Amino acid sequence: MQRIVVLAGGVGGARFLRGLSSAVPEAEITVIGNTGDDIHLFGLKVCPDLDTVMYTLGGGIHEEQGWGRKDESFTVKEELAEYGVEPQWFGLGDRDFATHIVRTQMIGAGYPLSAVTEALCARWQPGVRLLPMTDDRVETHVLIDAPEEEGGRKAVHFQEYWVRMRASVDARAVVPVGAESAKPGPGVLEAIAAADVVLFPPSNPVVSVGTILAVPGVREAIADADVPVVGLSPIVGDAPVHGMADKVLAAVGVEATASAVAEHYGSGLLDGWLVDTVDAGRVGAVEEAGIRCRAVPLMMTGTEATAAMAREALALAEEVRA
Repeated sequence: MQRIVVLAGGVGGARFLRGLSSAVPEAEITVIGNTGDDIHLFGLKVCPDLDTVMYTLGGGIHEEQGWGRKDESFTVKEELAEYGVEPQWFGLGDRDFATHIVRTQMIGAGYPLSAVTEALCARWQPGVRLLPMTDDRVETHVLIDAPEEEGGRKAVHFQEYWVRMRASVDARAVVPVGAESAKPGPGVLEAIAAADVVLFPPSNPVVSVGTILAVPGVREAIADADVPVVGLSPIVGDAPVHGMADKVLAAVGVEATASAVAEHYGSGLLDGWLVDTVDAGRVGAVEEAGIRCRAVPLMMTGTEATAAMAREALALAEEVRA
């Protein structure tokens, strides 16, 4: 049985995983999920990326949005707003609230996030093993200009930058607060060591995959693993396929191009890289950087198209292995 490890963020990672599961239903897939997007709201611990993977693979996702629950209502959100409770810019649905209540109660009872995630997945049966990147608290913050503040800048939680501000101002820096002292979650390093292939889906390379790699030991484990590491570009035609990755790429000094993202990861980490056919002209630059590269269709227009992407990634991994 092929053992595949995938580093996953939110919507892009979850949709890729659905295609991967369809492409190789017999494979043993372990997902190392980003927890840098986690935030505490209304006294509850919310894990957007873990939940998006769990809901998407478990059949509970709002398909059009790509996040949140389908058949959702927002009575609790409306009532909180009537009380003037902030923040009002982050909308949790009634069904979604239940997940966060269970998670927060279990953590309060002493269970680590990894055990809580396993318990939540027992309901959803996502068909993959979902591991938080760490049980420790890590939250990604974004540094932005703030002329009214001393020093002229301030840090805001990534969720505020992404959801409330819609990345409407430039990001000056992206900091995964707490990552430097975090430890990889239970099973993370073991899964990497036992993998036959490691995949980077078309997730945000800075605040999704990048945050996972910021946990000490994870990047080193992947770089040292004697297995192919293949990524798929989240940038198509010099623009993000989903979200506003160009904003945070600029903050770390990386151009929003398929080749620049590959070079950002580096040949010490990546063995192979897929770019979209519209970016075929960038294949040469990636290969000059020491990374095997191919141009294939990378638009996740449906499960079959995504499964085809996954098969191309696995084929490139075998080419690298050979």
